[in-house]
Amino acid sequence: MIFPHFGHTEQFKVYDVEDGQIIKETIVNTNGQGHGALATFLQDVKADTLVCGGIGGCAIQALHEMGIELYAGVSGDADEAVAMLIEGTLPQINGQTCHSHNDEHHCGGHHCCH
Repeated sequence: MIFPHFGHTEQFKVYDVEDGQIIKETIVNTNGQGHGALATFLQDVKADTLVCGGIGGCAIQALHEMGIELYAGVSGDADEAVAMLIEGTLPQINGQTCHSHNDEHHCGGHHCCH
């Protein structure tokens, strides 16, 4: 299931896709990293696309800087969402979908504003 708040994600399911087919699926633990650090974590596992639930502006900025394409505001089964992504039918929302923060907060070691 897709976790509803990106910054508190404890695990990601990583899909390797070639020629429109999933060739490998792996569950990876984030080891308690949060918000901005998760973007670096995704870069380290060589992710090029993120399908997630709620996400704030700081994380969006970090993902954008790392060249990771974003499909935000998604809920439900991860396998179904990835199948839709591969088919080209997953709606793309690449803006802020998490509004549970105040206007400003700290992510990782830096200060971000929404």
